[in-house]
Amino acid sequence: MSTSVTAKVQATIPKAVREFLGITPGSRVDFHRAADGSVMLTRAHREKPAGRFEQLRGHAGKGITTDAIMALTRGDGPSS
Repeated sequence: MSTSVTAKVQATIPKAVREFLGITPGSRVDFHRAADGSVMLTRAHREKPAGRFEQLRGHAGKGITTDAIMALTRGDGPSS
C-alpha cells in the first residue's frame, strides 16, 4: 500500500489501515522507528473506538415517552 505526500507535507492514511487501527477523525497516532530503520504507525490511545452504532447511542435525548406516543397515535392524547 502506498500514498503520496502533498505540497503541505501531509499524507493520507489508506482506508484499510485506518479501519484496521480504528483511526477516526481526531484520533492521535504515534510513529515509532524500528531497529531495521522502518517506521511503524500506531494509534496513540489504546481504548477501543466506539462502533458505528455505539456512537449514535443516546442521541435522541429526553422527550416524549413511548406511552405518550402510543396515546397520541390512538387519539387518546391531549387536544390542542
